[in-house]
Amino acid sequence: MVIRVYIASSSGSTAIKKKQQDVLGFLEANKIGFEEKDIAANEENRKWMRENVPENSRPATGYPLPPQIFNEGQYRGDYDAFFEARENNAVYAFLGLTAPPGSKEAEAQAKQQA
Repeated sequence: MVIRVYIASSSGSTAIKKKQQDVLGFLEANKIGFEEKDIAANEENRKWMRENVPENSRPATGYPLPPQIFNEGQYRGDYDAFFEARENNAVYAFLGLTAPPGSKEAEAQAKQQA
């Protein structure tokens, strides 16, 4: 399974840049493998991202903004969904991955099952 993060390398928005760095930095720090897909430099990536964000996750007007997160072709969410999962120690579940043993998320899951 490959996590794909759709980003814009040349975004003029500092808020978007910060959100992208936050997601990518977390994945790198936790050694979660991922691919960056640049929608600013590659029209195919932009088209694919826009077509594969579900209707109920799109903004009322305009297009979905990066970062958008997928596991293979399955939409997982945007920055706000990622942030909420991170706050709840549930990022691996959010990404559709199994939490590694010893992680806060694995410990929380073990407590819930006990």
